[in-house]
Amino acid sequence: MMAVSAANSALGGLPRRLVDDGIIDEQVLLDAAEVAKKQRTPLVAYLVANTLADARSIAVAASNEFGVPLLDMEAFESDIDIIKLVDEKLLTKHRVLPLYKRGKRLFLAVSDPTNLFAIDEIRFQTGLSVDTVVVQEDMLAEHVSRALEAMDTSLGGLDEDNFDLDNLEVSSGEDDHKDDDISRADVDDAPVVRFVNKVLLDAIKRGASDVHFEPYEKSFRVRTRLDGVLTEIALPPVALSQKVAARLKVMARLDIAERRVPQDGRIKMKLSKNRSIDFRVSTCPTLFGEKIVLRILDPSSAQLGIDALGYEPFQKDLYMKDLNKPYGMILVTGPTGSGKTVSLYTGLNILNTEFRNISTAEDPAEINLPGINQVNVNPKVGLTFASALKAFLRQDPDVIMVGEIRDIETAEIAIKAAQTGHLVLSTLHTNDAPKTLTRLVDMGVKPYAIASTVSLIIAQRLARRLCNNCKESKDIPEEALRKEGFQDEDIKAGLTIYGPVGCKQCNGGYKGRVGIYQVMPVTETLGRIIMEGGNAIQIADQAFKEGVWDLRRSGLEKVKQGMTGLEEINRVTID
Repeated sequence: MMAVSAANSALGGLPRRLVDDGIIDEQVLLDAAEVAKKQRTPLVAYLVANTLADARSIAVAASNEFGVPLLDMEAFESDIDIIKLVDEKLLTKHRVLPLYKRGKRLFLAVSDPTNLFAIDEIRFQTGLSVDTVVVQEDMLAEHVSRALEAMDTSLGGLDEDNFDLDNLEVSSGEDDHKDDDISRADVDDAPVVRFVNKVLLDAIKRGASDVHFEPYEKSFRVRTRLDGVLTEIALPPVALSQKVAARLKVMARLDIAERRVPQDGRIKMKLSKNRSIDFRVSTCPTLFGEKIVLRILDPSSAQLGIDALGYEPFQKDLYMKDLNKPYGMILVTGPTGSGKTVSLYTGLNILNTEFRNISTAEDPAEINLPGINQVNVNPKVGLTFASALKAFLRQDPDVIMVGEIRDIETAEIAIKAAQTGHLVLSTLHTNDAPKTLTRLVDMGVKPYAIASTVSLIIAQRLARRLCNNCKESKDIPEEALRKEGFQDEDIKAGLTIYGPVGCKQCNGGYKGRVGIYQVMPVTETLGRIIMEGGNAIQIADQAFKEGVWDLRRSGLEKVKQGMTGLEEINRVTID
């Protein structure tokens, strides 16, 4: 009784009103407040993002408690000139939006009127007195995002008319002090420069993940990967292939004279004073010239939060449980482009506090995350995953992330790190979670070491998400649904299957992607199977008995929820 009273006395202002109105349970709120503080996230934003409380109910409670007007943002048209009165960093930091100005008074949309620190900062920065208006957190977040796009701090407002395609600022993105006097006369042709810059800008604008420049004997093709599927976007003259390759290599500070061996580099394209985009560049000699692939690196993907990735609630709980362990190993597996890096960095972002020392070794680092010590491995100079790991262990680490376990030396050092009180995160290229354990054995890792250190394995795929604007229900016979793997109880409950149509707002009926996961804790029983020399089939059978969903089951769940179509799940998973 005393504990409850003490906890209740800690509540004040809006949190107390939310509890008194029955909007959220008191203990849930206290726990949420603690986590939000650690993550440096506004409490209301955390509650809404994690569906712990309804955004409208919070807004109504705040308006009633503090006598602040309540505004429906759907009926409001933002004024970009008014928004620009407040520094972009403050808009992002405090999740607020200037609405209008009357003389020396600035009216500010907030979801929590008790955030006096935000109000004081904005009053100091603008020199205006600030009056608050309460709005729903979810609507506020959407309007702030739109405002930032309009102010050219995100990718949404890209238009080639706003850029000088001849003189777009690019660099290698590396502080390697290479000779800047590389001969550029032959490759800085205005038409080639414009073409390359336009292709890259279009790819960014459309949300592509990769750009492919492919030379053939009688043609030259440019494709982009959008939502996991390659699409041809241009067929320039074949005579341009060498000039385009040379231009891209100059942008990435690669050796333009060397065409016999693969090269890797990086390009940084500056879009504005506040926004730049990184590309990872890979060249490969083919029969008719160099094929060049650019991976578009999006740092914002790590900031999505775990709830946006598509984990089922019980899968998310398993991941969070193991992230909070002080030691052990979490492995994420899947093919290239399946979202492994985003899953790992989402976990690192949760762990990224002032109390932890986090180091990563990657090839290369795709996402820049302040507060984390990131190392690009460079085998040419002897900086391998194994040598980076050895260095980390002398740097007083708490959390270590290895981009990929490729060999026995890296695997053994990572295992030792997990055994000696460190949390280790890494990736492997296998098809599912059970095969990951047998793959480690095949590499030469001792079965007892695997059983005692690997705590969680996540296998994943990315499926295209159906466009909510145009998706339509499909009539599929019950027998066909059973063959696909749906249970009788699902079919009898009135299962609705949706399929793609296509509209102006999407790409052939799909818009964005959603993760499909197999999250397998390594239990004592599974560990015993590993030590007894069990194979992947035995491990999979035991995991099924323990309630682990395979990728197919997780994919069908996304179909049941209307997130994606059956054709898409058949494309990315095996029946």
